[in-house]
Amino acid sequence: MPTFPLNPRRRAELRSAAHALNPIVLISSDGLSTSVLKEIDNALDSHELIKVRVFVNERNTRIAIYTSICNQLDAAPVQHIGKLLVLYRPISKKTEALSEIANVKVRGAPRTFKVIKSSGYVGGGRPSVSKVIVRGNERLTSGGLIKKAKKYRTSIKRQKNT
Repeated sequence: MPTFPLNPRRRAELRSAAHALNPIVLISSDGLSTSVLKEIDNALDSHELIKVRVFVNERNTRIAIYTSICNQLDAAPVQHIGKLLVLYRPISKKTEALSEIANVKVRGAPRTFKVIKSSGYVGGGRPSVSKVIVRGNERLTSGGLIKKAKKYRTSIKRQKNT
């Protein structure tokens, strides 16, 4: 079992976060192999929270697969509903250090920024502070505005065909 504690409140948060996820790894009726364990390990290193679908009809076999994955990969069991397994393992310090060296962000968008704008009042009034969420196809300008990426323009030939 994992070396880190997972209290009920944290487990509920992880269950709600996993609700929108799709299964990353699929385990066939052949069962758990070393290559599948390696894929689950890589997925946990990059995502922290993953869903795994097991195509085995026997419940006891699925539970055995679930516990063996958690024991071998030091992952926390979050949820087991039917053929879906939800696993969690925090990103290790080693992975964070490697991502900083490679200058690659481990986590993607959306990002939250604090925008501070000076007031238009000449006498010096208080600046306005607001939090802005910037998503994947957006950027924040120096004036504190959000601009979306430009859409690709379709060629004239394609416009005639449609």
